Amino acid sequence: MDHLSSLDASFLHLETPETPMHVGSLALLDLPKGYDGDFYESFKAMIADRLHVARVLTRKLARMPFDLSEPVWIEDDDIDLDYHVRSLTLRGTGTMDQLQRLVARLHSSLLDRSRPLWEMYIIDGLESGQIGFYFKAHHSGVDGKSGVEMAKVLYDPTPEVRKVRPPSRRHAKQTGYQLGVAELLQAAASHSAAQYRKVVELLPTSTRALGTAGNVLASQLTSKAERKLNLGTAPKTIFNDAITNQRSFSAMSLPFQELKALGKRVGGTVNTIVMAMCSSAMRRFLKERDLLPKESLIAAVPVSLRSEGDASMNNQVSMVRIDLATDIEDPIERFKAIHASSEAGKAVVRELKPVLGLDLPVLGAPWLVTNMASLYGRSELPRRLPAMANVTVSNVPGPTAKLYVCGALMADYFPVSIPYHGGALNITVTSYGNELLEVGITSCRRILSQEESYELIGYLKDAIEEIKKMPDAKPAPAAS
Repeated sequence: MDHLSSLDASFLHLETPETPMHVGSLALLDLPKGYDGDFYESFKAMIADRLHVARVLTRKLARMPFDLSEPVWIEDDDIDLDYHVRSLTLRGTGTMDQLQRLVARLHSSLLDRSRPLWEMYIIDGLESGQIGFYFKAHHSGVDGKSGVEMAKVLYDPTPEVRKVRPPSRRHAKQTGYQLGVAELLQAAASHSAAQYRKVVELLPTSTRALGTAGNVLASQLTSKAERKLNLGTAPKTIFNDAITNQRSFSAMSLPFQELKALGKRVGGTVNTIVMAMCSSAMRRFLKERDLLPKESLIAAVPVSLRSEGDASMNNQVSMVRIDLATDIEDPIERFKAIHASSEAGKAVVRELKPVLGLDLPVLGAPWLVTNMASLYGRSELPRRLPAMANVTVSNVPGPTAKLYVCGALMADYFPVSIPYHGGALNITVTSYGNELLEVGITSCRRILSQEESYELIGYLKDAIEEIKKMPDAKPAPAAS
């Protein structure tokens, strides 16, 4: 059995019927010229041959008695592929609008916790002749090494479908559906003791990290004539509300190298470009509805805490808050403020890595957090409590080369992510093939309708044109 870290388990505890905590992707696949086979059956056969390569596909959850501690992963030796790998056909013309609406519906339903936490959908009937491939897996088990393993299952570097070596030995059959109570309690006690030992061992490192981070924060205090880098609470917007399980989803592709060059020209990075796009689009969207707050909107931005070479199968991520400077009319000054805030946030995270990565055990956390999450969503607290951010903006590095799925070229790879109570809007971008920047907007359909999601996509495109009009950045003065 494998223990979930506190962070991994939190994605389970925070899940409610209104807030499924799985991440997903929508790929568009170009079939080989003259293809006349059954792609769904071929794909399912490929997954069957490669199941043993990625443990995320063959493990399921075992809860601790009375939810006193975090659950554990155990092996499932009875995988029903007909349940996990499904086929759907778009009716009518098979437009991208139909496909995106379908993905929004598929993304709204919870994964079955009695099974391994993933589902795959092969979708045909597209007017382009392409195949849609939607995949979702629970966020509690899809980071780090598991992501690398999943890539080995799903993707090939060439159109030729790789032959994967069969498992060297069969897993021993389980004697029961779940582990015994005594075994689970003993494992929970041992794991908690190990966590506390690790906390004690890291105390000196954590103390130094906190001191250094404090110095970094102090250095960010600016004069009254300049914009503050230390952020307070976010202003309330329509996105800071409780959500339903209904989703809207829209996507678009952008030229990655062109945006990279644009960022360099105007004095930022690709990440700054993305943040500036989101700032401009949200500012325009809210202003046209007379809903733009006087204070600046704030973005919550996930950042990885994973050290280079770390292949452990757990989530290692934290969050920084970035000033979107939506209170600034001038796009050039707004861009500068966003870039400064982004760099300041990353500087603090670099120093706090040892502290942010601590895995702290809490007795009864599953029961406590799950009930608090349910209460939070069913009350008016998301609307009444101060907001920490108005939108989640995530920039995820993707594959650096074009890939194939069961012989079909993956032309696009759009992210589908997680909105939550108090944060109904999620904008995620991922690079693909070193050529494309793929954008996915996932939201609660009650707060951002499908049509409004498309509207926001249009404003993101317009924001790029706005940035292109900016003058070249002045080179930094040479050090004396």
